[in-house]
Amino acid sequence: MNKQVSLAPPGQEITGPQVASSSQNDLSQPLSTIPPIAPEQARPDPDLNELRPLGARIAGDTGPNDFVDPLFQGDTDLSLVSIAAPIQNFEGVSNVNGVLPPDTNGDVGPNHYVQWVNLSFAIYSKTGALLYGPAAGNTLWSGFGGACQTTNDGDPIVQYDHLADRWMVSQFAFPNYPSGPFYQCIAVSQTGDPTGAWYRYQFQISATKLNDYPHFGVWPDGYYMSINQFAGNSWGGAGAVAFERDKMLQGLPAQMVYFDLYGVDANLGGMLPSDLDGPAPAAGSPNVFAQMDDNAYGYSPDQLQLWNFHVDWANPTASTFTQAQVLLTAAFDSNMCGGSRNCIQQQGTTRRLDAIADRLMYRLQYRNFGSYQTLVLNHTVDVNSTDRAGLRWYELRDSGAGWSIYQQGTFSPDATRRWMGSVAMDSSGNIGMGYSASSSTMYPAIRYTGRLAGDALGQMTQGEGTIINGTGAQTHSASRWGDYSSLSVDPDGCTFWFTSEYIQTTGSAPWQTRIGSFTLPGCGSAPTPTATNTPVPPTDTPVPPTDTPVPPTATPVPPTPTSTPAPVSAVIYLSSTTNGNSGGVAYNDEDIVAYDTSTGTWSMYFDGSDVGITGDINAFAFMPDGSILLSPDAAASVPGLGTVDDSDIIRFSPTSVGPNTAGTFSWYFDGSDV
Repeated sequence: MNKQVSLAPPGQEITGPQVASSSQNDLSQPLSTIPPIAPEQARPDPDLNELRPLGARIAGDTGPNDFVDPLFQGDTDLSLVSIAAPIQNFEGVSNVNGVLPPDTNGDVGPNHYVQWVNLSFAIYSKTGALLYGPAAGNTLWSGFGGACQTTNDGDPIVQYDHLADRWMVSQFAFPNYPSGPFYQCIAVSQTGDPTGAWYRYQFQISATKLNDYPHFGVWPDGYYMSINQFAGNSWGGAGAVAFERDKMLQGLPAQMVYFDLYGVDANLGGMLPSDLDGPAPAAGSPNVFAQMDDNAYGYSPDQLQLWNFHVDWANPTASTFTQAQVLLTAAFDSNMCGGSRNCIQQQGTTRRLDAIADRLMYRLQYRNFGSYQTLVLNHTVDVNSTDRAGLRWYELRDSGAGWSIYQQGTFSPDATRRWMGSVAMDSSGNIGMGYSASSSTMYPAIRYTGRLAGDALGQMTQGEGTIINGTGAQTHSASRWGDYSSLSVDPDGCTFWFTSEYIQTTGSAPWQTRIGSFTLPGCGSAPTPTATNTPVPPTDTPVPPTDTPVPPTATPVPPTPTSTPAPVSAVIYLSSTTNGNSGGVAYNDEDIVAYDTSTGTWSMYFDGSDVGITGDINAFAFMPDGSILLSPDAAASVPGLGTVDDSDIIRFSPTSVGPNTAGTFSWYFDGSDV
């Protein structure tokens, strides 16, 4: 019988946030002027993920011996559908530090790809040219002092903060391991150029609990982090932390708000914070944390738990971490190989690889499509009780009444094991997924698949692509693989970038990494509805800033669209040369409103007066990164920019849209220059 675990019921808040300030911070010299610290062999116990498993997660029932995943579609001939070949495909950082596992991750910006593995990072152009590195991770804290400069302990994360055009990177620091104190080192680029200067921070997370397996999410009001905690060699529960993003973007001393969840439920662990791509959520929206739970862990039936982290920087002790929902999933079995790391088969050796099937895999990606929001996530499952690893993936949606599972699927088209996944959605609602693949007759490879927004629910329909086939096996007795990979979406809204590990030459731990990009058909147009005709946000149909004037009339008229074809989602975005009211929505000539043709309803999308725009918008365009290009009809004063002429184009980067529009302006095109 499964052990039943008492949970904080949905809506119950966890009390007692701990609030602290950064123990030190500064501004670095431009990274391009800092000599890279040469990678060196790691200290003993460099990778503290050895402390897994999470709490009591592998204990308990293993499920029936004849269990078959109900979402398993059976073997499929993937050759019937041909996914597009990789666009970019280049080598990343290899095992220059002699550690396991690599913790491969990276992110993409407008001009760069930044990759960080244990225990080194590198900066590339988007065509693969090496611009900096490989360098030891603590190179970024050269001259900083303290634990962040003197240690290089790893578990790195790289994220591009598209709302601010900045980079955020982090790794932990344990100078007295296994004793405390335990730190998190964070750096935020001063500009969008990762080879430039960085605002650097050191936060003490705890004096007694080690902050293992940190994973981050970018959110308008903070950088959010989930951790697995350990007290010595004992499990110490999950932790959730928010860092004060606004102050960190300015290089000012910053606060953190930390919830220790061990006292709520000792079995919580392996959580992920939501990570924003595209348009920002409504102002004040909490960051959603998620974890998956097999009934064998004591949570019955199989489920996803969602938690809301609402941070209040004006009164940090009033911040809340609340269990919001428990979503019951189709049944799954995550007990791969009884919890043994020696699990996934490889060609040419009896040594196997770790499946890491006890937790969600990085990232928990969030998108805001205006009338609904999405979260996509994945984890590894045993498809048919034979330790055949497959990828269980989900799309969650919230249309205003709370989160629900919109679709879920298990990808295992043949006997090859597929695991170590990372999933993301592009701006048109298509889903991509990257992963490792291996079997007794093939070496570990890096592959990807996908589905289109209008495809049958619950299925990856676009075939399977290969970034690189391995030509060797890993024989180290630790069997470590991963512990994560990373699928990111380019600021263009359409291009997926995946990085993971592979083996070229058989050996103990000779891992290498690869960085590849791909797209799915039709991106750049709005999502095609499947079960329902759901409106989508404007970022899915970029519009050139052309001028379609409307003749003035004596009486207000409904907004007249710029020269923008109606998206297939049936939502039309409009701006008027006069003030008026349509469908109960009052608008002025500085606003952008939305008309949903499927419901006949109007809504405010961009309220210009909220952000200091008081003159007529002559033309507008939605960009894939969630920003809006605007051109005024006449010279006007714009907050932060001064006078903007009718020959200029400015960019608005929203932190929220709708009736409470908020965000910042920047120059895009200065007509007087040309």
